[in-house]
Amino acid sequence: MNSTRPPVLVVGAGPAGLVAALTLLQNGIPVRIVDKDPNPRIGQRGPGIWPRSFELFNFLNVPEVNELAKPVSRLRYYKPGTMEVATESLMVPRVEPTPAIPFHAPKLMGQQLLDVILRRHLEKFSCSVEMGTELRSFEQSDEGVTAVLAKNGILETFDTKWIVGADGAKGVVRKQLGLTFLGETRDDIRLVMGDVRLHGVGLDRAYSHRFGTFKRGASLRPTGEIGEDGWQFVIIDNDLDTTKVAQSEELIFETIISVIPTEITFNKLVWVSEFRANIRMVNKFSEGRVFVAGDAAHVHSPTGGQGLNSGIQDAFNLGWKLALVEKGLADKSLLETYNAERLPVISEMLEMTTTILDRAVQTGNMPTARSPILFMLGINYRFSDIVLDEFATPGKPINAYGVLDEEYLEAGDRAPDAPNLVQVGGGESDVETLFGLYRPWYHTVLVFVPSHAEATPILGALEAYDTSVVRSAVVLPSSASVTSVASPADLVFVDREGHGYLAYLVEAGQTRVFVIRPDGVIGAIVHGAEGMKEYFSRIFLDV
Repeated sequence: MNSTRPPVLVVGAGPAGLVAALTLLQNGIPVRIVDKDPNPRIGQRGPGIWPRSFELFNFLNVPEVNELAKPVSRLRYYKPGTMEVATESLMVPRVEPTPAIPFHAPKLMGQQLLDVILRRHLEKFSCSVEMGTELRSFEQSDEGVTAVLAKNGILETFDTKWIVGADGAKGVVRKQLGLTFLGETRDDIRLVMGDVRLHGVGLDRAYSHRFGTFKRGASLRPTGEIGEDGWQFVIIDNDLDTTKVAQSEELIFETIISVIPTEITFNKLVWVSEFRANIRMVNKFSEGRVFVAGDAAHVHSPTGGQGLNSGIQDAFNLGWKLALVEKGLADKSLLETYNAERLPVISEMLEMTTTILDRAVQTGNMPTARSPILFMLGINYRFSDIVLDEFATPGKPINAYGVLDEEYLEAGDRAPDAPNLVQVGGGESDVETLFGLYRPWYHTVLVFVPSHAEATPILGALEAYDTSVVRSAVVLPSSASVTSVASPADLVFVDREGHGYLAYLVEAGQTRVFVIRPDGVIGAIVHGAEGMKEYFSRIFLDV
């Protein structure tokens, strides 16, 4: 095999593929990413981005997603056949920010813009998406994978070590792996969605608008990403031939006019797609050296808006593990935990979004009050074989899609943030928050101790690990009167306002060690050096 070739081929350049590529590139792993479409995809598609995904983009150092995403507007329902507002509601529950949860609210960003942002970050690593390049087939062995690619009718044989299939529900990777894609196709919900530029008398762009019911109706959401008169529309009507409607601009306009009782001037149909509720998932997320992520691994109803978010979280979970294996720092068995961790999460996600869909079909209306479970902050891997918690009670049932409880914390949970930390030792840094520490290419060992002297055995044990993949931070309580300290730790903080101790549920006199994985998940909560070494023995090859 030609060692100069990128060791990872990512197939599919939607959000899941782009996040997989970016995570690997930030880990120093060269990537080739291809997409069979000749041009980047247009359209809003699934625009909802939930708080856990904003945390992911923060760890990837892609701040533009949070900066450019728009707040979710209030939703107006109208009395049948009129422009008179019947009710007005929030589409998502209002949650106040806390120091532990800086990204507290979902926002909206069309996939077209999200893809542009992520591609720009790939280009910082001299990596660009090869459009119009299709994966035709592949064969794998113990040593690598040989892929056959096609571009402009010309076939290319490409040798690589790993393939990440993010090529969608109809993609080649899952099918050729022979993974099952069990589930159902629902005929009780058919819709046409897309982007349109129009002006409607009385349609206030400060709001989203819903006319009719979930069985026959239409909704409009204003989006400036398309233009100052841009809207994302959804048409639901099981009596319509949605395939026929989706293929006709004239029928789309006629259908919108038939449901929305106001004068409408159409400018342009930007993008349109027919949608039926396919609810399916794979039996496993990988086979040998080939993996699937995102829609290639699971599809479901749009109720809940969890799809895109789940796909990028698949990619993030896989990326740091694959990087460690490719660097020779971890055994290939680590990659088995990608499947073990994501299967229960996706299974519970499908069950939840299908429940929301069933309720909407039965009542004819989408529920206006969305559960905080959709924020995805309670997703956890407490059941994973590689997490270690010396304080938790064993034998609890799996609840991979739980609701966040800030008064309980266990290994496998998301790591909380803590702002306004004061640096008193370690290397020079302008980091003032724990989220500013976490990045996809290293574990972060947080050592909560009453005094720096008590961190010495733990910091000494850390010397055995490669500093490129393990970093450390000592967190001292607010009562510590330290102004500066010489330390082998990368950083030493005083938690002046107590946010870190509160979020991680540590008392000022305690010693407790948290190992934060590269994906912002707590890998371990242990008493000290021995527990920390036990956790790392599950991740790294023998030190």
